[in-house]
Amino acid sequence: PASVADVEILSFSVLKTARIPVQSLAGRAATSVSRRGKFIVLEFDGLFLAMHLARAGWLRWSDSLSTGRLKPGKGPIALRLRLSGDGAAPGFDLTEAGTRKSVAVYVIEDPGDVPGIERLGPEALDVDLHQFTAMIREHRGQIKGLLRDQSFIAGIGNAYSDEILHAARMSPFTVASSLGEQQVAVLHGSLRTVLETAILSATGKPAKELKDSKRRALKVHGRAGEQCPVCGDTVREVSFADSALQYCPTCQTGGKLLADRRTSKFLK
Repeated sequence: PASVADVEILSFSVLKTARIPVQSLAGRAATSVSRRGKFIVLEFDGLFLAMHLARAGWLRWSDSLSTGRLKPGKGPIALRLRLSGDGAAPGFDLTEAGTRKSVAVYVIEDPGDVPGIERLGPEALDVDLHQFTAMIREHRGQIKGLLRDQSFIAGIGNAYSDEILHAARMSPFTVASSLGEQQVAVLHGSLRTVLETAILSATGKPAKELKDSKRRALKVHGRAGEQCPVCGDTVREVSFADSALQYCPTCQTGGKLLADRRTSKFLK
């Protein structure tokens, strides 16, 4: 296996651990790659590099990274890892667009030492219907928030929770514990179908095509004001402090508009 030639930290805020220097990875062979929730975990001979991509993070592989050193704070690259090679080395850049810096990197001896990983629930596609039913029965919160809660179930974000609920024809404000047996089965089936379809659609596509491909496949998320492709109704939005959800009134709420704090006074 290839070994680490060099690691550059270009954004000092990205590194969340200090006990093990990031350069301790140099010379170690890459031995495994795994994912937990939104964390990508690389193992290098007993040391682990865990990366949380947050909302705007991307891991961009290159077969031929330049060997020249980069200037910290210039551009979107937060970390560059080069593997051993002749001439231009293979490796990857961890990038983050925008000014809100949320991408996080950890160098640890055990992935369980990362608080965000330790708190994660089971992976969404590893949960069967029996386990999913038992998990749902324990919660009284709204189903939209529950699907996004990484400590409940890992791997579902804002976009795909909207898509799952639309596929299940379920209001995002439905109280989880109120769901009947058949509703839970439909929700679980929708979860699997939406996520498996998304993975299949993304497989093999180059990074530059992934965002556009994902957007084209979404039926309600990010489509407020557009027509629902299932029924033709107008997709609506509910905004929160730092996020928003989208839904179809006809498909999901029996035609009822959900109260949005920006416009709720008009919905009485």
